[in-house]
Amino acid sequence: MTDDIGETICPNCGHANPPWARICRSCGVSLSRALGHPVDAPQSPFPTDQASLLSVGAAIGSIVIAILLGLIFSTINPTQPTVGLATSQTSTEQPSPSPSASHAGSPSPRPTPTPTPKPPGKITFGTGLNRSTRQVTNPTTTFGPNGFFGHSVTMPQPFGVSTLTEEVARVANRKETIVQSKTASDSVVHVSPSAKIFGFLVSTDSLLRDWNGGGVFIMRVWRGNQKIAEGRFTLSSR
Repeated sequence: MTDDIGETICPNCGHANPPWARICRSCGVSLSRALGHPVDAPQSPFPTDQASLLSVGAAIGSIVIAILLGLIFSTINPTQPTVGLATSQTSTEQPSPSPSASHAGSPSPRPTPTPTPKPPGKITFGTGLNRSTRQVTNPTTTFGPNGFFGHSVTMPQPFGVSTLTEEVARVANRKETIVQSKTASDSVVHVSPSAKIFGFLVSTDSLLRDWNGGGVFIMRVWRGNQKIAEGRFTLSSR
């Protein structure tokens, strides 16, 4: 059917169509029956009027233009694959330690110990003593009761002083116990400043008594605060 201005009203949806339209532009129903014209052949479901074709063409053209623009932008700024890139970075990249953490974790260098200077003199032990040369005879480092203990100290240069001191320590379980202090009066040894050697001989029984028994001992000879000789010996009480 048609309205007063010549438009064809769709009997199905009521949409107003141009008078020349044969199919409703809204629902696609044939308008031939509404106009009272016989239908000779089935109508196409696609619009054939000029306005419909222009609308469809404009829509298709917009889609094609959008696709072309997307392809152009993708070639200008290619996108890296996110899955593979994230996996690669996670497996290979290692966090770099901060300077403060590296400094805190690194061990502090231990100070190099200063080597103890070797005493310049030499001490020799024995059971006898040459009164002329002041050198010991019968050299040994093992002594027992009812015997004699002799020791002599030699220097490459003169003593340069008139007194030296001797210190004796008993060694047991890696610990030292002083049995004769270098500050004691009986530890002083009188020497000639121009001499390079001195020696003494005493009984072993007197040492066992003064040192309260035997053991392993270390004797050190001092010139002031300088240790000029050191030696180790054993004195048994039986």
